[in-house]
Amino acid sequence: MTASAGATPGAEAQYRYHRELFPALHDWERTERSIVEFTGDSGPSGLLGLDQMGHFGPQGCDLVVEAMSTGAETVLHGAPVELCELGSGFGGALRYLVDRLTARGIAVRHAYGVDLVAEHCAVSRRISRSQGRAELTEICACATSVPLPEDSLDTVVVTGSMPHFPEPGEVVREAARMLRPAGLLVLTEEVSLTPGVDGPSEAFRATHPHGVFFTTPAAERQRQLERAGFVDVVRHDLGSWAVTLLAERLKVVRIFRGSVAGIYGDESVDLIRRTLTAARDEYLAGRLLPSLWTARRG
Repeated sequence: MTASAGATPGAEAQYRYHRELFPALHDWERTERSIVEFTGDSGPSGLLGLDQMGHFGPQGCDLVVEAMSTGAETVLHGAPVELCELGSGFGGALRYLVDRLTARGIAVRHAYGVDLVAEHCAVSRRISRSQGRAELTEICACATSVPLPEDSLDTVVVTGSMPHFPEPGEVVREAARMLRPAGLLVLTEEVSLTPGVDGPSEAFRATHPHGVFFTTPAAERQRQLERAGFVDVVRHDLGSWAVTLLAERLKVVRIFRGSVAGIYGDESVDLIRRTLTAARDEYLAGRLLPSLWTARRG
């Protein structure tokens, strides 16, 4: 199933925003060479998450791996995993998850990356193909209508893309449809969850514009998950962890600015810095609730 970047207003908005923020990733082959020059490692581990687009980066993926590892012990009982990421972008997070799970002894039978923007899926396919990843399939589709069968997945994850879903309740409902009974849902909420009905500041919106980023009160997210049929719903507060993480990521951008600019370009580095700073300011002010959700399909 495919769709062009301009197929829907939502897809076009997401495409334009991420194209402005990460134009270098669309020229993957050149960008990969720049990353290898920086890290000195030509393998997937040498990418250091520089093919990811989220606020939390690889560290957020590590939280998902930990949650999945616990779920594998209690629900999957060591069986190979059918995994899907909704809002997979250029596929960096999904590839990272597959590698980390494999290193943990959790076999991934197949992994699906679902993204609305055709260009993102095309780049992800090129990267996966260059790395010989036969177990990974990119699907260009809306996260509310995924062309996968009911009861076909063991785990569905969202690693930071929740704010890009204008209908998050429908997204978690679709996740429940695809999951097998007792299947695991893991969501990281980077800038999508608020403590109440009030949204983030206008300063935040300068780098996280309306129409691209959507927020939901925490209590409403809980209700969305429960209405979709999930049980054992738990929100893990990541406030202190996220404040520290973004400070560390900003420090890396500052110290290695020249190298990072060589990968992404000067304008992108400045925008990344302002984007991370704006998110951290909202965490400190308590206007956004960085969180990890875990739940099982009932």
